[in-house]
Amino acid sequence: MLSVKFFIVHAFTDRLHGGNPAGVVVLEEWLPDEQLQQIAKENGLPETAFFVPEGARFALRWFTPEIEMDLCGHATLATAHVLKAMLGYPGENMVFRSESGQLEVSEANGLYTLNFPSRKPLPAELPDIIRQSLDRMPVAVLKARDYLLVYASEEDVRDIRINRQLIDQINIDPGGVIITAPGRQIDFVSRFFTPQASHFEDPVTGSAHCSLIPYWAGQLNKKEMKALQLSERGGTLYCVDAGSRVLISGSAKTYMSGTLYIDN
Repeated sequence: MLSVKFFIVHAFTDRLHGGNPAGVVVLEEWLPDEQLQQIAKENGLPETAFFVPEGARFALRWFTPEIEMDLCGHATLATAHVLKAMLGYPGENMVFRSESGQLEVSEANGLYTLNFPSRKPLPAELPDIIRQSLDRMPVAVLKARDYLLVYASEEDVRDIRINRQLIDQINIDPGGVIITAPGRQIDFVSRFFTPQASHFEDPVTGSAHCSLIPYWAGQLNKKEMKALQLSERGGTLYCVDAGSRVLISGSAKTYMSGTLYIDN
């Protein structure tokens, strides 16, 4: 039986039970994909990250309880936190090889900065199933990986009701639906929903900000912005539009450390 280190980290928050929980599994070599998926399903967290050292960098993959994802912000932040805060990684920058290319994370005074690809959204038609599931209509609709629905006010984002039975009929895997608006005391706010997923509303979605940052940078004529995700747990993200890349910064707290036992 194989034993590996396992952590649960709350990402994009400076307090326990805030932000988005992620599992982080420390591997020396890859397990079969079916086993990785089973571990993520057993964990039941929004995402579980798995990483393997590759010389001076790390190979990184992310799994929800249902599928492997091409990019995940909060679980990448959680992995960087495990490397720095729990495993004593000595370098200034952590470099990851992923399905979405090379990703870098730096840390300074407990704040982790993700260097991610920009995914600028383009105007799009709103599918009828999504339209019918909403209790209020957006003022604009765009799409990159995810649909991005823009509303007039923070209250619209906070108070929106979505008919899950209807929206679950659409297949936009592996994407989701971003709801966003300008903030009252912050640059912009958002929420994120994933049809057909066990976690319908994601607490804090770093990858969604790959599209939110270039959109709001254009709308607000700002390169540096502060964002808030209005889920029940909530999360704060510090954002920079850097052209073809976006910088997404946030804090993290270790919730649990332990050992996973895996049949081999």
